Amino acid sequence: MLFLSLMSSEEPKKKLDISLIRRVLALAIPYKFEFYGAIGLSLILALMAPLRPYLVAKAIDDYISVFDMNGLRTIALIMIVLLVVDTAMRYYFGYLTAWLGTSIIRDLRKRVYSHVIFSKLQYFDTTPIGTSTTRTITDVEAINDTFSEGLITIFSDILTIISVAIYMFSVNWRLSLITLLPLPFLLIMTRWFQRGVKASFQDERTQIGRLNAFLQEHITGMRIIQIFNVEEKEQKKFTGINDQLRDANIRGIWYYSLFFPAVEILLAVAIGLMVWYASGQIVRGYASVGVISSFIMLINLLFRPLRFIADKVNTIQRGIIAAERVFKLLDKDNFIADSGTFAPTHTQGKIKFDKVWFAYEGENYVLKGLDFELPAGQTLALVGATGSGKTSTMSLLGRFYEINKGDIRIDDVSIRDYKLAALRSQMSIVLQDVFLFAGSVYDNITLRNESITREKVMEASKAIGAHEFIMRLPGGYDYKVMERGATLSMGQRQLISFVRALVYDPAILILDEATSSIDTESEYVVQQAIEKLVKGRTSIVIAHRLSTIRHAHKIMLLDRGEMKEFGNHDELMALNGYYKRLYDMQFNQEKAVA
Repeated sequence: MLFLSLMSSEEPKKKLDISLIRRVLALAIPYKFEFYGAIGLSLILALMAPLRPYLVAKAIDDYISVFDMNGLRTIALIMIVLLVVDTAMRYYFGYLTAWLGTSIIRDLRKRVYSHVIFSKLQYFDTTPIGTSTTRTITDVEAINDTFSEGLITIFSDILTIISVAIYMFSVNWRLSLITLLPLPFLLIMTRWFQRGVKASFQDERTQIGRLNAFLQEHITGMRIIQIFNVEEKEQKKFTGINDQLRDANIRGIWYYSLFFPAVEILLAVAIGLMVWYASGQIVRGYASVGVISSFIMLINLLFRPLRFIADKVNTIQRGIIAAERVFKLLDKDNFIADSGTFAPTHTQGKIKFDKVWFAYEGENYVLKGLDFELPAGQTLALVGATGSGKTSTMSLLGRFYEINKGDIRIDDVSIRDYKLAALRSQMSIVLQDVFLFAGSVYDNITLRNESITREKVMEASKAIGAHEFIMRLPGGYDYKVMERGATLSMGQRQLISFVRALVYDPAILILDEATSSIDTESEYVVQQAIEKLVKGRTSIVIAHRLSTIRHAHKIMLLDRGEMKEFGNHDELMALNGYYKRLYDMQFNQEKAVA
């Protein structure tokens, strides 16, 4: 009852906490032997708690008072053995609970990361990176504290309180009642402390999440911050969030600074009341000096867990708040349904969009009834203004998003019938914004796929025209690329992404503004490489520069999610429509620049 009263101040919240505690405890199922072992140790330690006060009372009353040195030596030896056993068991209990907590969070962190990494892209469109980082690291660590410092240890403390209280009342119930007079005040203070610290911790978690998200976003965009000279403004924003985090921490510290000294005062009051009342008991012969001495030890044994139980309940509350956040993430169905069974080792690459409608949110459709067919081995160029739906078309083909209406088929098989991994293994995508991981050039090309040999990588690099610049890097293919490829130029990063696409030998190739970051000299080399790359493959090319796509087999003009024109370059020019106007405008601009 003490534990439940401290856990919550209102009925609906208590039910929530208990359900979350059960779910947190379920995480220990793979380690039930260690969990039950820790529970068993806590029970033994609780039963052993009154033994030392009992031996002290016996030593004083039965041996010291009658100067029995032999009996005193025996009692002293027993107490030493008991101390060694108690210390060893407490060490193993602490080690076991810490090991249990660490093992559980290792498994939970893997679950959270797996959930995040397999989530559909829509989750990342709406969730700050810092929030996902907080859930995976900080919140999971708080759940670790729930096991290593919370649930099991508070269970041990409660058992110790019960064991000590029963022993005290069995020895002298009058003295025990006097000793426990300050207890109601302690419970009231504990409740006040727990409520205050819980509120400050909730605020602290919110501010930590905000701070993580802010740092992630601004460190990633540091180039823009410095280019536009807004460092001081962003520093002020950071200072504001940081100050709010500090204030939340100080509020928690304030509660601690009041609570623990107050508990010490109540402990002193309890000892004072016991000594005052015990003096009369000794005079009337109702108590002995040994019993009084043991009661001083028993009061400390009783108040010590009571003193820390509120802090441990607070630790549990922290873990529960963190667990609520983590489980809320895990309960979200953020996955693309992977119920297909078709898993071919190779596809021809024929693509069919059958009246496809798609919206990122609600019914705000970005693609409206898109309907076209691309034979295997041909190249389709997507043309249109920003926001016309070009990138969305590409994203739907790999099922990075789910279509709302219609169907997409590859080799006359619906993409929903493919196993997701098999579907995506048939295509490679080269994005405009190339992302390189911290690691070697070789690792960034192969993505640590052991089936791709170094010889294959070098062969692909030579075909693309990237081999020479890679070999000029210190270490060549083993050159360590910094985070996001910061030590390489935009063009070099783009060339590496081309090699990455080629070594996977895809049946379908998607190029999203793939030559936008290449200089004029490199573009000639890359265009030749692209011709080799797309040969024999179904390709979808997204480009604003129409000169790079005029030789495509088919060109599709998109406008606000609708297909306006479809055909090859000559056919679209003959239509004398939007494509011709767009081409003439770009051609005249390029001619003017030349």
